[in-house]
Amino acid sequence: MLSGKEIVVGITGGIAAYKAAYIVSRLKKEKAVVTIVMTKMAQEFVTPLTFQSLSAKQVITDMVMTPKQWEIEHITLAKKADAVVIVPATANFINKCAAGIADDFLSTLVLATKAPILICPAMNTNMYENRVVQESMTKLRQRGFLFIEPETGRLACGDEGAGRLASEDKILTAIRETVMPNADYAGQTVLITAGPTQEPLDEIRYISNRSSGKMGYALAREAVSRGARVILVSGPVSLAPPKGVELLGVKTARQMYEKVMANFPSSDIVIASSAVGDFRPAKLVAGKIKKKAGLNLELVANPDILKELGKKKKKKQLLVGFAAESRDLEANAKAKLKNKNLDLIIANKIADSFAKDTNKVTLIFKNSRKEALPVLAKEKLAKVILDKILSLC
Repeated sequence: MLSGKEIVVGITGGIAAYKAAYIVSRLKKEKAVVTIVMTKMAQEFVTPLTFQSLSAKQVITDMVMTPKQWEIEHITLAKKADAVVIVPATANFINKCAAGIADDFLSTLVLATKAPILICPAMNTNMYENRVVQESMTKLRQRGFLFIEPETGRLACGDEGAGRLASEDKILTAIRETVMPNADYAGQTVLITAGPTQEPLDEIRYISNRSSGKMGYALAREAVSRGARVILVSGPVSLAPPKGVELLGVKTARQMYEKVMANFPSSDIVIASSAVGDFRPAKLVAGKIKKKAGLNLELVANPDILKELGKKKKKKQLLVGFAAESRDLEANAKAKLKNKNLDLIIANKIADSFAKDTNKVTLIFKNSRKEALPVLAKEKLAKVILDKILSLC
């Protein structure tokens, strides 16, 4: 569920520091990108090498570590973090945060980040119940810090009471809910196609279209943020792949056909937003076609990916397509919906969509219900489309 999410785990100097190793291991199993920051006292309880082995990354232990590249590391890490988890959080560290003190890497990071900060207190009962500590926690809650309350039981010092670090499951659940507050696609595999295809004429020329891939990438980004496993089969685009998706890059329609068919059996939902070329040159010319030679272009049909998916679709699979038309939008979209055995088709005029950050679409469902939407940013439209798909599941 946490695949590709950037989680910073801050470890402070308490006896429960060893339990952070189990948290890091669990985060890695869920394919999170984990960066460890240890205070000086934390290193007295567990060595950095332990966490380096678990996270497969260098552990940050000092504000003045030699940088590997020209960047201010605590600022860079603060910006890219999806969440910062302090586990365990000592009374000293909680009080420092409340006072705004930044005298080491971890406390400086806490001030610099806008990511959610989860505090997992672990300390002696008397320290936890101390008025100063409770007032510090109240201040931090008011500032938006999230607390994973400690458990009650026997402590390392032999006392009984509140102060034991919360369980692994409780901490992991809180991280998931914080990073992915709406995990309504958890357990679903979503296969998305995006972008144009390119059909080569010779070694430097090709036939393609003006698709930017922005709609498909927005859908992939939204689906993975909602807990889905996302397989993105993409033609050539100038977009960075969303974090957490499994990107399969292709160029031609036949390559896209092969990747889609290979992953279709394991997919619950397929959203075909790519602009696949209907035709390709009958033969590839070696070298470069010269002007004086002239050009007689013979085309042959590419495989119809969406139609093949419609033939192979099982009862529990949902198939969603797009229809970009210059005229007779609704009639053409309904015909495509029926002929290709789709559950939902998203119809738009070419002028409203290609190479733009917005789109104006009409949703047409298998039961003939339709819903016209206003002009929306593609990121917002992706949320709406996924909400509608979920209602069909």
